[in-house]
Amino acid sequence: MAISDPPATGAPTSSTGSKPSAVTTRSLTGSLGVGAIIFMVVAAAAPLTVIAGAVPIGVLVGNGAGYPASFVVSAVILLFFAVGFVAMTPHVPQAGAFYSYISRGLGRPLGLGGAMLALLTYVTIQGAVLGYVGQAIADLLGRYGLTSPPWWVWTLAVEAGIGVLGYRHIDLSSKVLGLLLVAEVAIVVVLDVAVVGQGGPEGYSTGVFSLSTVTSGSPALGLMFAIAGFIGFEATAVFRDEAREPERTIPRATYLALAIIGVFYAVSSWAIVTAWGDGAVVERAAADPGSMVVETTEVYLGTLAADVLNVLLVTSLFACALSFHNVLSRYYFNLGNTGVLPDRLGSAHATHASPATASLTQTVISAALMVVCALAGLDPVLEVFTWLSGIATVGIVALMLLTCAAVLVFFRRTRVDTRPWQTLIAPGLGFLGLAAVLVVLVQNLPLLMGESTTLGVGAGVLLLATLAAGAVIARARPHAAALTDTDLSS
Repeated sequence: MAISDPPATGAPTSSTGSKPSAVTTRSLTGSLGVGAIIFMVVAAAAPLTVIAGAVPIGVLVGNGAGYPASFVVSAVILLFFAVGFVAMTPHVPQAGAFYSYISRGLGRPLGLGGAMLALLTYVTIQGAVLGYVGQAIADLLGRYGLTSPPWWVWTLAVEAGIGVLGYRHIDLSSKVLGLLLVAEVAIVVVLDVAVVGQGGPEGYSTGVFSLSTVTSGSPALGLMFAIAGFIGFEATAVFRDEAREPERTIPRATYLALAIIGVFYAVSSWAIVTAWGDGAVVERAAADPGSMVVETTEVYLGTLAADVLNVLLVTSLFACALSFHNVLSRYYFNLGNTGVLPDRLGSAHATHASPATASLTQTVISAALMVVCALAGLDPVLEVFTWLSGIATVGIVALMLLTCAAVLVFFRRTRVDTRPWQTLIAPGLGFLGLAAVLVVLVQNLPLLMGESTTLGVGAGVLLLATLAAGAVIARARPHAAALTDTDLSS
């Protein structure tokens, strides 16, 4: 669809004196610093949503009082991944993140397969969050006795707002995300401080320091739910073209985002366990995992704080969905510019310097997905959120695994960097850790898909087919996303 917004006053004109159309350029611009990019990717991780939603479930089905250790293990595995990822960043001039890295190291067919898998992964995770936020808004109104329309009405309204922000310059989204992120992190930090100050019924939790507790129950399931909470941190490279100094900004943002997320999750989950006690936390989680953190907040900070947390849970989901929308828009934009997707998607807005067409495309796709879910009568949390996030979790780990392999192959082949830790040891350890996690995820895919074997198998086939599509695209569009060893960028 043509975009006809007139450029702002003072917009550049053509040599003939006529004003350009709203979409004229082929590149994105911006001056995002480390902090702005961190806000983007940490918001995608949805820290409050993880603490309020994933932690009680991880405690219940994982390793109980030892669950906080799962976040530490996940952070270490992802740190190994990040070392290789950052080392390769200067040699990947494109802002396409996963698909650019995989193409560089493993060739175009796998790279294009990675591109399709990345799109599927981020579309499904954003869809999962959109379903959840619609129900969260309805539940929030119901908490105060207000009548609410169906969840999908709120979901579509949220997506419309996200679409407006995504159409504008990235600086606007970064400011909105920064404000919302500070608010959601602040309420959890206040809760953590209150728990540490008062202690729990059994004093302070020691389960995380006990190997027998950490390995009790189902630690593999605990690790599975923990690593899902980090989805989004790896998207720093997508904002390369809009970063102030990409060679410095992207590595710093990647490491800091991972450190912030890992420490926040580990400390906050430990505080939740402490609040209920090592001996009682699993029983409380089993009673009602959805209300566990809200009740904890009410006990330690009062009813008003619990009400604030409920509101911030909605804004956390909004921030998460907005962040993934921005990531997806830039994937479409870069795939349009490399000939994988229609050329129109690779056009930037002349006034906003944003991937406007790509953003509108994602707005339509996500809205259509939610309409299909609503027409199918799916529960927005138990089915939409659970099923789509299950697909996304497997997809993101598979992409990271392929990226680690690409890093190893690229540096062995080109020898442009021979530092052992950055190019061999760390990415090798990351590859082994991610491979182990992927095995656990595949084995438990039916669990992620609502305990349905049929859905689990179907999701697995969908993921494999999407990855295999890269070979088809490589043959059909031989000049698409062609990366060679002569494309090195300083």
